[in-house]
Amino acid sequence: MLEQYVSPWMDEELSILRSAVRKFIATEFTPHAEKWDKQGVVDRDAWRKAGAAGLLCASIPEEYGGGGGNFKHEMVLVEELAYAHISGFGNGVHSGIVAHYIHRYGTEEQKQRWLPRMATGELVSAIAMSEPGTGSDLQSVATTAVRDGDHYVINGQKTFITNGQSADLVCVVTKTDPGEGAKGISLLMVEAEHSLGEGGFTRGRNLEKIGLKAQDTSELFFDNVRVPKENLLGEVEGRGFYQLMEQLPQERIIIAVGACAAIESALKVTSEYVKERKAFGKRILDFQNTQFKLAECFTEARLARVFVDDCAMRLDAGTLDDASAAMAKYWVTEKQCEIIDECLQFFGGYGYMMEYPIAKMFIDSRVQPIYGGTNEIMKLLIARAI
Repeated sequence: MLEQYVSPWMDEELSILRSAVRKFIATEFTPHAEKWDKQGVVDRDAWRKAGAAGLLCASIPEEYGGGGGNFKHEMVLVEELAYAHISGFGNGVHSGIVAHYIHRYGTEEQKQRWLPRMATGELVSAIAMSEPGTGSDLQSVATTAVRDGDHYVINGQKTFITNGQSADLVCVVTKTDPGEGAKGISLLMVEAEHSLGEGGFTRGRNLEKIGLKAQDTSELFFDNVRVPKENLLGEVEGRGFYQLMEQLPQERIIIAVGACAAIESALKVTSEYVKERKAFGKRILDFQNTQFKLAECFTEARLARVFVDDCAMRLDAGTLDDASAAMAKYWVTEKQCEIIDECLQFFGGYGYMMEYPIAKMFIDSRVQPIYGGTNEIMKLLIARAI
């Protein structure tokens, strides 16, 4: 039996958290997963239940309603959702990304206004970066925010926005000074309850995707949306690009952590299947091709896990460099796609059937090399550090 690898950052407290999260997901999420896939969005009640269970904003200080933990706590949550094949619950964006933009750059008033309500699930958040003509090239965003007295007036369109249909609070990447390039970018927090309606903030389609069926990934439109100047994140205009560059490594490690867990989950279900399934009178595992292929996959999975664990701990300690974050995001997500594809092959025709978890893992994995900055962009970031 292959020895079970235990990450060096795991301790008793995190093991207790993992058990509690696993039980919560099995009770509150898994029974509804098929319904969420069909309806294209996770029930709003799921957010409130997660908040009541302490699963939201786990790494935000208790004074703002969070769990008072660190990135290790977020890792446990990301991993357990991946192990349970719950791909629609956008807590990685909500708690791991948007909450940290507010906590890192927000004023005390902003933190007190939004973070406690995010921790309870009263507010669901999103971050609006991508546009129809701009994906990884954030310097080229076309959405503008023009100062008008005590307000900013936002005009533009965003797309591929995780939590787009559910979000009550959207961190919008805008140009407050279009003539300044990256130095003209600012982050503005749009509160949907004050902005929805004709001639304002509207939600477009809940986009139909290859995978992540339960994830509400949406278009968002801003037509003369008036946002109070107090909603500028960081108080000073033109700091948005710096804020994005500082926080994107955490987003990329969150993606890499999810990729690691997906690989491990795929290998678990595959190893179980090849031990039971027979062909030509013997187990599939007894064929040398199966043994060699799985030996390669398990080795690469271990390499991915050790590297991502190291990056995550450096992130938690504040010492992770951008190139390493890019390496983790690029390499592990590519391995996720390759390994899950290898695993699916062992299932034969059953691997193509959605009733088998490996099929869902296969289609859900394909977006990983795309969002959070494409893997081609990750290679450019690595090359710049050489």
